Amino acid sequence: MNVDAAKSLLPDGLRDLLPPEAEHEAWAVAALVGRFRQEGYQRVDPPLVEFEDGLLAGPGAGTAPHTFRLMDPVSQRMMGLRADITVQVARIAVSRLTRQPRPLRLCYAGPTLRVRGTQLRPERQVTQAGCEIIGSRSAAADAEAIALAANALDTIGVPDLSVDIALPTLAPRLVDGLGLAAADRVAARDALDRRDAAAVRALGGEAARLLGAILDASGRAGPALAALQAIDGLPDDGRAEIARLADVLPRLAEAAPGLAVTVDAVERRGFEYQTGLSFTLFAKGVRGELGRGGRYLAGAENGGAGEPATGFTLYMDSVMRGARAATAEPRCFLPAELAAEAGPRLRAAGWVTLAGLDPVGDARGEARRLKCTHFIDPAVGAGSDPLPVD
Repeated sequence: MNVDAAKSLLPDGLRDLLPPEAEHEAWAVAALVGRFRQEGYQRVDPPLVEFEDGLLAGPGAGTAPHTFRLMDPVSQRMMGLRADITVQVARIAVSRLTRQPRPLRLCYAGPTLRVRGTQLRPERQVTQAGCEIIGSRSAAADAEAIALAANALDTIGVPDLSVDIALPTLAPRLVDGLGLAAADRVAARDALDRRDAAAVRALGGEAARLLGAILDASGRAGPALAALQAIDGLPDDGRAEIARLADVLPRLAEAAPGLAVTVDAVERRGFEYQTGLSFTLFAKGVRGELGRGGRYLAGAENGGAGEPATGFTLYMDSVMRGARAATAEPRCFLPAELAAEAGPRLRAAGWVTLAGLDPVGDARGEARRLKCTHFIDPAVGAGSDPLPVD
């Protein structure tokens, strides 16, 4: 069948997943969710589209620039097509599951769509998989989230994992507490975002000393933590964040001993709705981050204080670039005259079978044409073992 080339084109950032790539991603998602469930996380499945005022409330406000909008022809209300699943899981936790005991552990997997991609992630449709822990302030929850993400990725063969831990609220709170003029506050935050040590020094005085010390306290987890702990003059909330980091690191080392850990105390981009310790996962040789996670408040948009929460989201487009390669799946061709008798027996034994629809003279040749690895020889009979094509 000929197809008009123009009609087969897809919008930028969207693509078809074909065999065996689609099967490989489905396997990886199932393996990740299976690992989450082994640690007690229960799966939820939010809808792809929600009313805009709910989807973009609270933490969801950060996804507003990335969200496709459309009019619901039934209710005449605006709806949004989700760009992130975390905010939906938080909504479920504080509404539909509000009476469930805490901490509440939930996991999910599904497609998301963004208005535009980025230079590092040009894909606009990305499958996400992740977990959320709702209702715990414990440092153990932070360590559990990071370790589970890393261990789940290890399950599907992603090598050379590392995690970069950030304290995205530390620098902004410090800048706001230094008594700087409005223009200097903007300049300070911009200098930290650009890692511009000269611009930080140009602020002068206590601002230059404290912000410069935080900027320098980045790198391998042990030395970075020691440098942060050695800074004099930090406010109490800053000290509390560093104390939490000190509590999380040994727990993480025990739960994920092979994980390389770094600390970046000034990173905040990409963590707009995070309220504390956050993290980004990478793998050597894999373009882009594999996932992100961290502290946030679930349900704060409803007028209350919100529930403490932490969790992570894995981006399957990046994850699949690091996951172990798919192995060729044995497939057995069944000649049409033997399919009804041989098929149930072979499938019960774990074979993938492909039944012929019409009789053929050369079962081996037909199996090779259909890219099967094995076939049943009609001359031997339906009860025979599959024979290799080559």
